[in-house]
Amino acid sequence: MMFKLSKSFDVDFSKYQDIITKNHDLLHNKEGKGNDFLGWLDLPNRITLDELNKLKATARRIRDISDVVVITGIGGSYLAVRTAVEFLKVFKPKIEILYAGHNLSSTYMYELKDYLKDKDFSVVVISKSGTTTETAIAFRFLKELLNKYSNPSERIIAVTDAKKGALRKLADEEGYESYVIPNDVGGRYSILTPCGLLGMAIAGIDIDKIVIGARKAYNDLLVEDININLAYQYALSRNLLYKDSDKKVEILVNYDPKLNYFNEWWKQLFGESDGKDGLGIFPVSVSFSTDLHSLGQYIQEGERLFFETVINIVKPRYDIEVPIDSIDDGLTYLEGKNLDYVNKKAMEGTYEAHVAGGVEVITIDIPDDTEETFGYLVYFFMKACAMSGYIIGVNPFNQPGVEYYKKNMFKLLGKPGY
Repeated sequence: MMFKLSKSFDVDFSKYQDIITKNHDLLHNKEGKGNDFLGWLDLPNRITLDELNKLKATARRIRDISDVVVITGIGGSYLAVRTAVEFLKVFKPKIEILYAGHNLSSTYMYELKDYLKDKDFSVVVISKSGTTTETAIAFRFLKELLNKYSNPSERIIAVTDAKKGALRKLADEEGYESYVIPNDVGGRYSILTPCGLLGMAIAGIDIDKIVIGARKAYNDLLVEDININLAYQYALSRNLLYKDSDKKVEILVNYDPKLNYFNEWWKQLFGESDGKDGLGIFPVSVSFSTDLHSLGQYIQEGERLFFETVINIVKPRYDIEVPIDSIDDGLTYLEGKNLDYVNKKAMEGTYEAHVAGGVEVITIDIPDDTEETFGYLVYFFMKACAMSGYIIGVNPFNQPGVEYYKKNMFKLLGKPGY
């Protein structure tokens, strides 16, 4: 698999090998901060064929009885599935996939309920505790709708803790089919657990190939030599820009809308991992060339507080030629050219313009938009994120700040104990 990282600025990676080696050892010896949440690290090699076959069997059963499946969760529990579905099955999943439990919008829930009332649907509810407010409320509404069936429990799959929590208790009492979220894997690192793989399988994505790609990334990225390990190169590059060049913002850029929800997953991964103790790069994202017509002006000539990381799909799954037209609309010079060729020239032109405008750019070339590449890419960023957090000196596996808004919300809502 070709996977290439390049940058518009010079870094002698060898000068930083000691830093990388120190943090690589902390990570792989499980001696660093947050080491009780490192279950994702070797997960690609621990997923068994039996586990994958069970997920695929559940997916087939749910598709047989449903027109729609509602993935109910928030954060990594929701983005794990949506990221893959948007990347791999934009227009044609095997079944309609909808999402709930990731907001508190009354309008969203009303319209979802109204849409589902005449549909054959099932629910995958994903929550380690079962008490996450957004997800628990949505699940209550969906359970009520499912009462129209003689056996609603067969249409509910719970992905939750192995032994404890409200959702585990309910799943055991009601007889829901269930899958376990490993205790040593945090939500934003859970994409290769049943949190992500079950929904992917339901959508018709080949999860065997996802795991194959992740395993290749695991093996490629085991080496501590920064001149070889591309994830470590990326982690170091972004932190040098942050510390030495005072770049406080990283813009993740794509040139294909199938990466839009990958951007959202990436933002949670790095935002929750780096952003603590008064430190961290603020992650934002854009989709070009669309956003060149809105944010392009600021990126080109605004304050120089950011750098860009571009994900480039070298060879997309499909390509198509610009049609020949008898009407002169000013596009004659593009007739017969592949649309991806035009897109790549837009990318190259933008790169040149932004670098000339003082924007440092990291480019990550991925070979294609297949399942194996997706599995590789998500593991690449998780490994890079762990190293990035250790370089900056924070625990990349906790999120203490997330609890502050909840305490205030619970107090205002009158929850007992608050």
